[in-house]
Amino acid sequence: MREPRLGDDIDDYCVRCKRIMNHSIVSVINAEPAKVRCRICHSDHDFRHEQAPPPKVDARKQALFNEVLKKANPLAGAAVDDAVEEPEELAIPVMEEPVAAAVVATVATVAAKPKAKAVVPRAAAAAKAKPKPAAKAKPKAKARK
Repeated sequence: MREPRLGDDIDDYCVRCKRIMNHSIVSVINAEPAKVRCRICHSDHDFRHEQAPPPKVDARKQALFNEVLKKANPLAGAAVDDAVEEPEELAIPVMEEPVAAAVVATVATVAAKPKAKAVVPRAAAAAKAKPKPAAKAKPKAKARK
């Protein structure tokens, strides 16, 4: 296979399109494409060898979720020997104050939001509106003699 040259077509993962698309080689270093330009959205990026970047958001979300779970149930991470055995009927989940305050604040925010009014089309609104009373006819002025 020959060395890639500037302007050659190559398939690569486009960071803007989020798909493997046709690209043009923009720069070459050590006989390998360094930068490419998507032929669909015209964005330039490093050559990725047709591989999507690993998801970053999922790891952060999972770490935050685990942190909230630790705050909500601090005994979950403790050893079984250290935990106090309670009958299931007496077990009450305990929330720490910051978590409980966040839950109360969220509920209060949702309850305080006004409900949206129903949207009524103009034609339907006009049909429901009271008809205007007919204008009374004015008596004609008497002709003067």
